[in-house]
Amino acid sequence: MNKIIKPSKVLNPSYRKINIIRNEINNFKSALNVCLEHIKISEEKNESEENIKKYVGDFLHQAFYQEYLINTKDKIDLAIYAGKDANSPVSVLVEAKRPSNTSEFLREDDINKKALQELLLYYLRERVTLENNQIKHLIATDGYKWYFFKGEDFYTTFYKNKKLLKEYNEFVNNQKDSSKNELFYNEIAKKYIEEVKDELPFLYIDIKSDYEQLLPLSNTNDDKLVSLYKVFSPIHLLAQSYGNDANELNQDFYFELLHIIGLEEVQQKGIKLIQRKKKKNRNHGSLLETTIFILDDRNYIKKVRNLENYGEDREEQLFNVALELCLTWINRILFLKLLEAQLVVYNKSKEYEFLNIDFITRFNDLEDLFFSALAKKPEERNEERIKEKYKNIPYLNSSLFEPNELEDAALQISNINGVELEIYDKTVLKDNLKRSSGKIPLLAYIFRFLDAYDFSGKDQNKVDESNQGKALISSSVLGLIFEKINGYKEGAFYTPAYITMYMARETLRKTVLQKLNAHYGWEYESFDNLKEIFFDHIRKGDRNIIRKEVNQIINSIKICDPAVGSGHFLVSVLNELIVIKSELNVLVGKNGEYLYITVRVENDELVVLDKFDEIFIYRPKNELNQTIQETLFHEKQTLIESCLFGVDINPNSVKICRLRLWIELLKNAYYTNYKKNNYLQTLPNIDINIKTGNSLISKFNVDDTMNFFGNSLSVLVKKRIPDYKIQTELYKSVRDKEAKWVINQKLEEH
Repeated sequence: MNKIIKPSKVLNPSYRKINIIRNEINNFKSALNVCLEHIKISEEKNESEENIKKYVGDFLHQAFYQEYLINTKDKIDLAIYAGKDANSPVSVLVEAKRPSNTSEFLREDDINKKALQELLLYYLRERVTLENNQIKHLIATDGYKWYFFKGEDFYTTFYKNKKLLKEYNEFVNNQKDSSKNELFYNEIAKKYIEEVKDELPFLYIDIKSDYEQLLPLSNTNDDKLVSLYKVFSPIHLLAQSYGNDANELNQDFYFELLHIIGLEEVQQKGIKLIQRKKKKNRNHGSLLETTIFILDDRNYIKKVRNLENYGEDREEQLFNVALELCLTWINRILFLKLLEAQLVVYNKSKEYEFLNIDFITRFNDLEDLFFSALAKKPEERNEERIKEKYKNIPYLNSSLFEPNELEDAALQISNINGVELEIYDKTVLKDNLKRSSGKIPLLAYIFRFLDAYDFSGKDQNKVDESNQGKALISSSVLGLIFEKINGYKEGAFYTPAYITMYMARETLRKTVLQKLNAHYGWEYESFDNLKEIFFDHIRKGDRNIIRKEVNQIINSIKICDPAVGSGHFLVSVLNELIVIKSELNVLVGKNGEYLYITVRVENDELVVLDKFDEIFIYRPKNELNQTIQETLFHEKQTLIESCLFGVDINPNSVKICRLRLWIELLKNAYYTNYKKNNYLQTLPNIDINIKTGNSLISKFNVDDTMNFFGNSLSVLVKKRIPDYKIQTELYKSVRDKEAKWVINQKLEEH
């Protein structure tokens, strides 16, 4: 049976989350309409295939590829190049036939036709003869029907076939009895395609039957066209990057956020550093400058403990104290923007939006949100106005929303009021479709800036009627920005997602393999070998016991990052452990329920697909949906509490790492009883595993046997470690703030 794929399934899940603006959809529809009309007239006039490929090329150029060369190449009907000229490599090969030429064109039930045989020859010429390893897609089309093949599938199916390559080389070196292409089609390509035609996956689209009725511009119900649009786009066909790429910084977001804070990026000796703006460029309405002014003007700086740790002179101390405060506030606000997006998606209602100037009118309100709403259960909120105003705001039980020591000593965010900030000259903000300018209140600026981006991270795949084209800001992209800002002194380098994903995958799969081999007495050499037989192992035994055993084994793994930074590696580890459990079929509900989901990592994000291969979106009214969300939340909680540890000498790094892990939990936060109340499952105290410290320095010398009080270290350690473990477990589960403080004091004594 042929492996036919639906349009939405071939798209990168991260790209599926991005909406397409109305103008772009209309341009796509217009170009496609013109193409279909020309093909219809061409068929009526019985014109040649040269006309078909011209109309197809015009459509692609008009709809998407003005910045890319589309042209014939040798015998190839159409080639889409990776750049503007023929010096760039060919990335897409297109073979065009007339709609009436059915004998040579592919059918859903039989792809072994001349059009595919020709594509195979062109592919081998590019890949073998010209050594072009950048072919992303191959397309066969008659203008109405389109067959898309991935370059990577041609690579594994054909390029890796040594027998095929041997015959191809004999053909191009004139070692066959004919050098005509017909010999290759009939005696080589046909034979090898026949062997794999039932396994070779492809995307089939019939535009005339399935989409033509949606193409008139008068039709505005175009959500069904979004996946089709994306299939033809350079982002998909050429594998181009886009705004949500976890390996790339969103420059617009990053630089305007720096402007709002009051920072700038400079380059010194080839290293990019972040620093306070130079005096002539400083905006006194920025968050940083306002904070520095208040600390200095009212001499709040003197109340900060261990002030000497913040710098050698007053100016340096003011900057470092103010920056730490600003990062704390910005971290909270960004976290809340993600929470807001989650609540809107969960409830399908914009009534759950709260980060806007109509709802939070002053910084005092923002402080109320932090400490009087998010930090307290609804029934414990002290005033009726707080209870009513923040009725849709859940209690989170996160130390992120407890005043920290620096805030208590120096300055709260409510001290910042009545300031205006000059709008960034390259702002994303617009008024009447024109870039905004002038000054606006700082709080309104922060909210409008954040609202110009999409933080939902859900599979929307819709038309954006506002034509604003909001860029998606995922937790991975935020992590990259956190790391950049946090490493302002050293020019810290953000480890790219593909590196942390690779490190986590390679390390953890080997570790899990070793542990399962040891536990069950197996000798499997690779995780893939283990995975193939493990389902049978579960099926033949007591599946509940086996799944429990395997989960306990995986949960016993300990991973410590001694220079944790923003926590990027730990997040990659967390994602990979969830994927490993899914692939081993041990990711189940609390009562052992099978979840019917597939989990994988795409673009440094955990992607969960339901049994219909659609991206999972939490809907609290659905029982299975609720079970999936609860399971993912508590699996992450268990892994974060039991497996993940980090240390960093920079206290800001520690805060950001904790924030990243809370964000990962937030993604799967769920309503505990949706029918009765809007209480979200509270976040656990995961901050205990991420510590500030110097991982290169030990409390004791490795050869010490006594401490300076003359006590035996071995006796001391044996006595204290069990107590430390008990206090740690208590800390993770405690909800009462006073009890939490007492436990934390005991832990500090150790």
